[in-house]
Amino acid sequence: MKISIVGTGYVGLVTGTCFAETGIDVTCVDLDEQKIAKLKNGEVPIYEPGLETILERNIEKGRLKFTTKIEESLKDSEVVFIAVGTPPDEDGSADLKHVLAVARDVGRYIEDYTVVVTKSTVPVGTAVRVKQAVQEELDKRNADIPFDVASNPEFLKEGAAIQDFMKPDRIVIGIESERAESIMKRLYKPFLLNNHPIIFMDIPSAEMTKYAANAMLATKISFMNDIANLCEIIGANVNKVRIGIGSDARIGNKFIYPGIGYGGSCFPKDVKALIKTAAENKYEMRVIRAVEDVNDDQKSVLFNKVQKYFNNDLKGKTVALWGLSFKPETDDMREAPSLVIIDHLLKAGCKVKAYDPQAMDEARRILGDKIDYCKDSYEALIDADCLLLVTEWQEFRFPNFKIIERLMKNKAIFDGRNVYDRDEMDRLGFYYNCIGISAGV
Repeated sequence: MKISIVGTGYVGLVTGTCFAETGIDVTCVDLDEQKIAKLKNGEVPIYEPGLETILERNIEKGRLKFTTKIEESLKDSEVVFIAVGTPPDEDGSADLKHVLAVARDVGRYIEDYTVVVTKSTVPVGTAVRVKQAVQEELDKRNADIPFDVASNPEFLKEGAAIQDFMKPDRIVIGIESERAESIMKRLYKPFLLNNHPIIFMDIPSAEMTKYAANAMLATKISFMNDIANLCEIIGANVNKVRIGIGSDARIGNKFIYPGIGYGGSCFPKDVKALIKTAAENKYEMRVIRAVEDVNDDQKSVLFNKVQKYFNNDLKGKTVALWGLSFKPETDDMREAPSLVIIDHLLKAGCKVKAYDPQAMDEARRILGDKIDYCKDSYEALIDADCLLLVTEWQEFRFPNFKIIERLMKNKAIFDGRNVYDRDEMDRLGFYYNCIGISAGV
């Protein structure tokens, strides 16, 4: 079976590589000639654990190819996945120009029946527009070529995408014909053999499922951050509250860890798009709008703690940041809380020294020379007035606090991820301030 994946960003590259791993003949397409040249040589442009190894193996076996020419990739392809970016417009709606451009290319070049699948996260109703775009180009060619559209939203977590694709919680597919369903079943046959649930539904429901899933997870995060802020005010311990409510099977213990807000390429964009979709249909998403508001405020919580500690006088202070990516196991800094924190610190007159295991190059691309980039976590601490733990990378979980004490000018730690034990910090004589627990020492 041969398929095409248009777009070699995070979703497209992981999807294409993992399908090739199951034995499918995959051609990935991208307009970026430099990126395609690097991919042909096995160079992965993103950090995702395990991806490079699988990519190199499937290139070597001839199952994974890369090209800039979509017309070549579409020859004999039974399925073409649209996996290009859908960045938010200024009004929060998803920008579909790249999706529709691919749809028009499909209409220009397909020669036989093809299933056109949106893999990108797109608003409800996008499949209709994709179908129209394909048909318009076929009409220009006077070509009577049958095709179907489908929706197959991705549910990949950055840092665990390979595992998520190969062993999914569920595979959601929106289809409009039995022929398309039969082809998609054949494509996903390896997953059926391993008893991973495939859920077929109508296309609008599949498109909505992706947004609803991300909005629900974002809601759990903002809810817990709201609770954490109240716990801190009234003297409760949010870590104990989290355990107490997480033991309820109806709530569960996932996505109820307090912190400094969600970021990344999915949650912020999808929440905005869902709010916009509702507004376009004259409905207000009151809960989801509150989720967004809480998250926006939460990204400033750690800075507010630092500012209060230094009596609103941060000018000339040196602040060490551990972590820049929006979460561990990725170099992605899109909508990262670190960017908000750094902006606040710089405007307050601070010197910022930062270290992240993977996101240093991305930080340099975004921030330039506004901050100091350190070779390791301890270098960032030299003469620092305080340490801010922003991303909970594994290597930050068990540092040598004797070294920290020796390097820092002032023993103050602001933990944005509640990684460290409050009692231990008190015993070591650090001023320790985290999320949802009153500060001590």
